[in-house]
Amino acid sequence: MLPQVNVNGRPGDDLRVGASEAPTAEEAVAEVRAAFADVLDGCVIFFSSVRYDRAALAAALTRSFAGARVVGCSTAGEIAPAGYRRGSMVAVHLPAGEFATVAMVVENLSAFSPAESQQRARQAVATLRERAPSPIPGHTFGLVLIDGLSRQEEWVVSTLSSALGDIPLFGGSAGDDLAFHDTYVCTDGRFWRDSAVLLLVNTSAPFQVFRTQHFVHTDRKMVVTAADPTARRVMEINGESAAREYARLVGLEVGHLTPMAFAANPVVVKVGGLYYVRSIQKVNPDESLTFFCAIDEGIVLTVAEGLDIVENLREALAGVRRQVGEPRLIIGCDCVLRRLEVERKALSGPVSRLLAASRVVGFSTYGEQFNAMHVNQTFTGVAIGARSGGSGADGS
Repeated sequence: MLPQVNVNGRPGDDLRVGASEAPTAEEAVAEVRAAFADVLDGCVIFFSSVRYDRAALAAALTRSFAGARVVGCSTAGEIAPAGYRRGSMVAVHLPAGEFATVAMVVENLSAFSPAESQQRARQAVATLRERAPSPIPGHTFGLVLIDGLSRQEEWVVSTLSSALGDIPLFGGSAGDDLAFHDTYVCTDGRFWRDSAVLLLVNTSAPFQVFRTQHFVHTDRKMVVTAADPTARRVMEINGESAAREYARLVGLEVGHLTPMAFAANPVVVKVGGLYYVRSIQKVNPDESLTFFCAIDEGIVLTVAEGLDIVENLREALAGVRRQVGEPRLIIGCDCVLRRLEVERKALSGPVSRLLAASRVVGFSTYGEQFNAMHVNQTFTGVAIGARSGGSGADGS
């Protein structure tokens, strides 16, 4: 049984988190539901291991949270109140008295329509405005959860961010414990593949949408000379076999290009003066490379070097405190490749303690969203402060 906590630690605060490592979906949902006391309204955000039976999980969620909006997704690992976990379920309750929410589903991402999605996102904002406790500007953020096997994150997040204007956006791509076979998003007891869920949240509490990555660029550059952006495959780098040229640049043999190697040696791309990580998923039999992000021909990629991941996270969380005070809750989307690095370096304990001390809950992702960008090997999230604080921040 995982710890059940009142994340604020003060009497009367009904912003709560529940978590469970129970063996069945029914038991896990019941344990999470018990942590929410008499809550019957508002919004429940959950992140669940794929080990739970899908049909049983849907039925249990519908039965246990009948009076609340429910959104969530599958994971490549969970962040529970005590830190990193696997094979578990974690959920957050946003009470209706303090948080107004609207959710929309973007279906059939393989035939994604930007114009239709923009129109629906604007309508979602209009609907939220009718029930919001605070003005939309400065008091609203968006969470977007996307099927991690859809390969449509770039289109979805750029389209939604454009429609939302100044509303900051963050999120993650659903995972399935590195099986890369079956990921899902969920709304109100229904599971969706090839889809995304946008949750808009309006609150009077201060918040900050933020991101952090622990890599810096080097002078080792590569040009993508042959690629299939739709499949996220790079066939050639600098006119050579993609896998062999990448391996040469990072000082490895092709046979040593494992997920751990990719986590330790990502590449970055420069956009608007800032560097964003583009991570490699796997080597294919033809020595092409499949990425977690779309990569087009002509893009210049730069090999990156890692900083201390624990100190980088500590500094990011300290920055959040300077903005919103001691957070009551941080909902975090943490790349699974960051987690692999943490585990490889035997740093799970220190990182889990940092996450727990800052009341972080969330999941390990197959990619992260930050405003209009789909990124990799990044931690994105929203930190929510005490209700007596000031206005929200946009995370820019």
